[in-house]
Amino acid sequence: MLVDNHGREINYLRLAVTDRCNLRCFYCMPENGIKYVDRNDLLSFEEMYRIISVLSEQGISKIRITGGEPFVRKGIMEFLERVSKIKKIEEINITTNGTFTEDKISQLESIGVKSINLSLDSIDKQRFFDITRRDLFDQVMSTYHKLLASSMKVKINMVVMEGRNIDDIHPMLELTKNDDVSVRFIEEMPFNGTTGQGNTTHWPMKKILETIQEVHQIEKIVDAPFSTSSNYKIAGYKGSFGIIAAYTRTFCGSCNRIRITSQGTLKTCLYDNGVISLRDILRSGSTDIELTNQLKNTLQKRPKDGFEAEKNRNLNSPVSESMATIGG
Repeated sequence: MLVDNHGREINYLRLAVTDRCNLRCFYCMPENGIKYVDRNDLLSFEEMYRIISVLSEQGISKIRITGGEPFVRKGIMEFLERVSKIKKIEEINITTNGTFTEDKISQLESIGVKSINLSLDSIDKQRFFDITRRDLFDQVMSTYHKLLASSMKVKINMVVMEGRNIDDIHPMLELTKNDDVSVRFIEEMPFNGTTGQGNTTHWPMKKILETIQEVHQIEKIVDAPFSTSSNYKIAGYKGSFGIIAAYTRTFCGSCNRIRITSQGTLKTCLYDNGVISLRDILRSGSTDIELTNQLKNTLQKRPKDGFEAEKNRNLNSPVSESMATIGG
């Protein structure tokens, strides 16, 4: 197993396969987008496959594929098919905005993808447009319903934002009444690609929960090991909901995950600014053993939580990069 300097076992990799996205969600990137990475600076699928293979030998058994929007990258389905054949990878999950997903659902099932997290911040068509700056609501909802009919577990990720989608909290909960879906309300983070644009009117987990309890009686359900969400059910409802304290960072103590950006930068915490370039290590001709040793050594310098990671950042590198660059 990969074990960090705080005794936490690492078995979960979040891998961004691209920094590109066809939406322009204001909390993720500016309206005119971000400066995308040159394609030669992105990890190739071959490099990603090698990293996953090496990590699988060190105890990584669960992978989440993110972006940007992963399905905008050509060759992604062939890559997923290949990764699914790595014996020690037990679980592949994907986070997507749902705009390029619908026609791939059957193939994703056959590959063995376990779950799909659908990023959906409003179920009101106009608010969806205002947030994403794109008129693709009907397409995303069509994907949602087809996902529900599949064998894959479906989760909805909704970033809770003052002045944007607070009125969607209760309608989103109503999806769990008849649908076997988990809705996760996520605290807004400052990763919007705009320096100085922070959470001036932040909605923490406590406030989200209190808003739900104004209308519903809820019951706590058992959280899965290493869960980032605190999970609940409404009596009589088929699905469930969770709240992810991504900004107040209450789940850091049990963190079992690492991130690799589309450029191959290893992040041992969402809030650090990258610790080593796996891409450069690979392209320098390093062996798998050398790559493994670099990973192990880096994990011995891991911050204990997101607050320490943020504090350790270079003063010239405030928390403001686009979430599309980090890996959703």
